[in-house]
Amino acid sequence: MTAIEAPDVAVVGLGPAGSSAAAAAAAMGLSVIALERRAEAGCPVQCAEFVPAMLDQDVPALVTITAQTISRMQTYVEGGTADETLHFPGRMIDRAAFDRGLAEAAARAGADCRYGIALRAIEPDGAIHTADGGVIRPRVVIGADGPRSRIGAAIGEVNRDLVETRQITVPLRRTSDATDIFLRSEFTGGYGWLFPKGDVANLGVGVSSCARGRLKPLLAALHRELVDLGRVGASARIHTGGFIPVGGPLRAIGWLGATPALLSGDSLGLTNPVTGAGIASAVQSGRLAGQSAGAWLAGRAAALEDYEDEIHDLFDAGLTRALRRRRALWADKQHGSAGPPPAALRRGWIAYPQYWVD
Repeated sequence: MTAIEAPDVAVVGLGPAGSSAAAAAAAMGLSVIALERRAEAGCPVQCAEFVPAMLDQDVPALVTITAQTISRMQTYVEGGTADETLHFPGRMIDRAAFDRGLAEAAARAGADCRYGIALRAIEPDGAIHTADGGVIRPRVVIGADGPRSRIGAAIGEVNRDLVETRQITVPLRRTSDATDIFLRSEFTGGYGWLFPKGDVANLGVGVSSCARGRLKPLLAALHRELVDLGRVGASARIHTGGFIPVGGPLRAIGWLGATPALLSGDSLGLTNPVTGAGIASAVQSGRLAGQSAGAWLAGRAAALEDYEDEIHDLFDAGLTRALRRRRALWADKQHGSAGPPPAALRRGWIAYPQYWVD
């Protein structure tokens, strides 16, 4: 007979959101089982590894996994010269080490973190069946399993607007303290980037799912262009890719029978629809989800509603503006077959004053 486990909280996903949720819930004395389908937290790396300076307040250990600091942004519109944003502080981190550190903190807090465990099914009453034959019946479920969340789908909250990314790591021929952004109409629904990490850089392109067939050649062309300019080397390694939700936030709370399910991070659609930034919001929302689960289990009936309200208070203003800019820029047939002109690309990007003017 299959053994059934009944923790207070089950967290699905051990990325920044899931690990933060598991740590917060375990720190409140709750029994927590956290499941991660990958064999190791943070691997493979599926992001450009830049985090804003403000995240230092939430994760002080960032300094120990920083590959280099960033002070500027350079934005290239349709192959023109760079437009420089002088004050744009942040860090290029070792994302794998970052995720491992958060997962280890969750384990130290008392969470039972399990790796290489995929979900087989989720019952309408919240019972979780795992691929290894296990059954978990938690009192609260927290979905932190990425943009195509199984928990989100189970409660009818699905990220339907996605950007697909492809990234390589290349040798860097010129040292830089700037993140480089490439805005081009051919990068449908996305942009290109070159983010330095010492003597290498992460080079990538993201496009809307409808243009995914062009993703590989677009990245190859951008790579050749930068090689010809003497900025990067011709070799490429560590090919990665992934999905980014760009449709804005979903409903944060749903129910599986009598079991509440809270979404956080990418599962909740908290990634910025313009920039794709989502690490900081994942850490913040995950921590809030874990704390809210604990408060609800302790008898505070309004804790779940308070979680939804706090998510709105923290993220709605920035996400609403970004979503409005994205939709204006990439609306079907808005700019004809040629795509958005340079002026529209600038208005749709955070480095330009036009972006911030309503």
